[in-house]
Amino acid sequence: MTRGRVTAAAALAPALLLLAAPTATAADTPGAAVTAPATLDTLSRFFARDGAVTRSAAQPRIEGSTVPVRVLSPSFVAGRPGAPVARIEFHAAGAVSSDGQKASVWTARQGAKGWQVVNIATGDDEIRYAREGARRLPGGVVFREPQIDAWYVHKGTKVLPLDEDATRAVGANGTTLAAYRDRVAAAYGDKLPGTAYARKGAAGGYGAPASATAATTASAAASTTAASAPAGPAMPAAPVAAAALAGLALAGLATARTRRRRRT
Repeated sequence: MTRGRVTAAAALAPALLLLAAPTATAADTPGAAVTAPATLDTLSRFFARDGAVTRSAAQPRIEGSTVPVRVLSPSFVAGRPGAPVARIEFHAAGAVSSDGQKASVWTARQGAKGWQVVNIATGDDEIRYAREGARRLPGGVVFREPQIDAWYVHKGTKVLPLDEDATRAVGANGTTLAAYRDRVAAAYGDKLPGTAYARKGAAGGYGAPASATAATTASAAASTTAASAPAGPAMPAAPVAAAALAGLALAGLATARTRRRRRT
């Protein structure tokens, strides 16, 4: 499977399809949110969107438990003492339809409203790389560097690549945590929140959706492509899923997000 390299904006906002969904279901845990009847109903429509299977025949099911999805932390890039390499952005669970289609269901905590589904993405990247990371480096932390769409696993002083983009960045045998921080500091240190780069509005679309309406967010996401997104996007100032997608979830809209396939 092939999924081309994308910038941060494109990685988070590829072609967006809005489905007429019931109001997002709040739950006490991520697992309860993804298995709620409203979520399964939305998954039926998601899997039926291209006519490959009818909505009534989709029979979606959630496979396994949810996993935390982490992305590269701006605090780590900035060299803040004790900062972890990555932070949790959302939780994801794998969903499968009766005809074998796969999707990743994203959930985020919405304050007092509890956990809600904020996005449904084609494929199973989040789940697959969590499994691969556990195999490659048991007990390690799997995370994504969204600026180059690369997945890694980190434990102690080791950072190992989990996909082609990460291998291009750190080599097939990986690198040390210190060397990795030097690399991302050089690449993104001048693009952190609060920098002149970010203030110019060159942040690759990270911050704007947090204050936008759901309709505005959807429109912007739908028009974003890898070709039109600026190169070298800024590091996000706030958790991506909660900030960029919460408006859609709270507005009662289910977002069905497609993404470019990666060659594995």
